[in-house]
Amino acid sequence: MSISFLNRRKNMARRRLSWQLAGMTMSGKIMPNVSTLPPTKGPLVSALLYDGLCTFEFGIVAEVFGLDRPEMGPAWYRFASCAIDPGPLRAHGGFTLTPDHGPDLLDEADIIIVPGWKDAAAEVPEALLDRLRAAHARGARLASICSGAFVLAATGLLDGATAATHWRYASALQNRFPKVKVDAASLYRSHNRIFTSAGSAAGIDLLIEIVKQDFGAEAANSVARRLVVPAHRTGGQAQFLERPVPVHQGGQIAPLLDHMRETLAEDWPLERMARDCAMSLRTFLRRFKNATGMTPGVWLMTERVEAAKALLCGGQLGIDAISTAVGFGSAHALRHHFRRRTGLPPSAFRQQFLPTQAPL
Repeated sequence: MSISFLNRRKNMARRRLSWQLAGMTMSGKIMPNVSTLPPTKGPLVSALLYDGLCTFEFGIVAEVFGLDRPEMGPAWYRFASCAIDPGPLRAHGGFTLTPDHGPDLLDEADIIIVPGWKDAAAEVPEALLDRLRAAHARGARLASICSGAFVLAATGLLDGATAATHWRYASALQNRFPKVKVDAASLYRSHNRIFTSAGSAAGIDLLIEIVKQDFGAEAANSVARRLVVPAHRTGGQAQFLERPVPVHQGGQIAPLLDHMRETLAEDWPLERMARDCAMSLRTFLRRFKNATGMTPGVWLMTERVEAAKALLCGGQLGIDAISTAVGFGSAHALRHHFRRRTGLPPSAFRQQFLPTQAPL
């Protein structure tokens, strides 16, 4: 018996042990582990496991649905994770995990949650898409956190609907799935038993909302208290958006934008803008839109709101002084545009950053 043959047998034995630990056959098919599901009788929640798992997103799903909560009674959720890739699986944070269940569990799940995804450009296996479509067709609910929206969008079930994702992924999601209307402002959205949420922490808001729908406000409040988070957050992720930066600014437009940022308190009618650029009004409007992607009015309002954010966080000025400093002219106008842009009134925005600050 040759040494190479012995080495091959040793390697095969190692692989067989690895497959057994991961609950797989040697063919690579993932098989359910002998472990049983939780003894409760409520909806079965299944979270996807995949190579490159987003650990925070998965962790909050397990925290909300996977903890033992005897105070909720026997109708509380059953929770189990299932792997869609052969294990052991790598996870963010430098560790690997061995799944208890394979994709067959999705055929039984009442709620399937996609806790993030490998990469915005990563393809979704067709076998997974087929299982998700079939699950939804039999009445299961589907939910995603952050980049997990790419998986649900790939099923086609969100075509014609509005979906949420992290604002950094919004453009990529919209470009890849043009039939989906992407909401870069909301914490979460729902459509026909499909739920999508924004950045990672917004997943908590969505999961608590699902608890509320299933078990009522008191149960949702109880879970939120255990997590030490509000049961419902006002506003949306728009309040945290970075100031948009145009990809290209025309040579004649850029100096005007800099000047306007420095003099937001002044009046900036369209005629003044066009005159400062030595253009006709028609030419100016066309070139401004090409340079910024916005109309002059929308751009100016956005800049004034961003300047107001900075002053609110500074905590020194009142609402009237801030409205004058950024060019809104009145506290009423500032409140109107600020809330329209961020989803929050200025006082609530300031309190998030300066909790001890007196109301405006």
